[in-house]
Amino acid sequence: MSEPTETDLHAYADGQLDDARRVRVQAHLAHDPAATESVRVWREQNEALRALYNPVLNEPVPQRLLAAQARRHWPTYAIAAGAMGLSFGLGWLVHGYQVERPTEFTALPRSAAVAYAVYAPEVRHPVEVGADQQDHLVKWLSKRMGHELQVPALTQQGFDLVGGRLLPGDKGPVAQFMYQNTKGQRLTLYVSRRDAETRDTAFRFSQENKIAVFYWIDGKLGYALSAEMDRTHLLDVATVVYRQLNP
Repeated sequence: MSEPTETDLHAYADGQLDDARRVRVQAHLAHDPAATESVRVWREQNEALRALYNPVLNEPVPQRLLAAQARRHWPTYAIAAGAMGLSFGLGWLVHGYQVERPTEFTALPRSAAVAYAVYAPEVRHPVEVGADQQDHLVKWLSKRMGHELQVPALTQQGFDLVGGRLLPGDKGPVAQFMYQNTKGQRLTLYVSRRDAETRDTAFRFSQENKIAVFYWIDGKLGYALSAEMDRTHLLDVATVVYRQLNP
């Protein structure tokens, strides 16, 4: 009997296999620790995404959209409501509560928040390379990103570096650095590579459910600082990060 494919493993993690295929995958996982770890990570990502975006389903439809929809005079209210609800729900899910055309920049805080939601709660494996190997971490991620990276020091703000990891992004590799304070609170700095250089360095703020994100573009890199903390506190930390990256 052939081994399960990666598609089978993803379907198993998503709970989409029939009984026979599920049993076959379970038998394979019993002897494949790497595949078992992949399934565990995918399930954690699914849970993080649900925790991050499920509240959108209960958000009321704004009156301005209801009014705009009514002016279209669709044949039946049922069709209009169904189509509008689907497009609105998917739009808010994908665009982080903003009705706007998706861009690389608007995707940055959402991607950073999802990465935070997946790895910040992790107890045993929050990072791939620990802070005790900081030099190696920076050189490795810089090489993969094709750009020299820096790791801000946030000791004065009460946060010590835990380490970092390499993540997949829409435009290639992404770096994530994680910090933690003495209370166990964590924040992450998400760094992505952009296709074109820009001078737009203005801070922007996004609230992705419980996760606050300050993000900005600097040259060919996009930065996003994420944490479950109030906006003012996170802005203070983000300002320190930005100043260290731009001395």
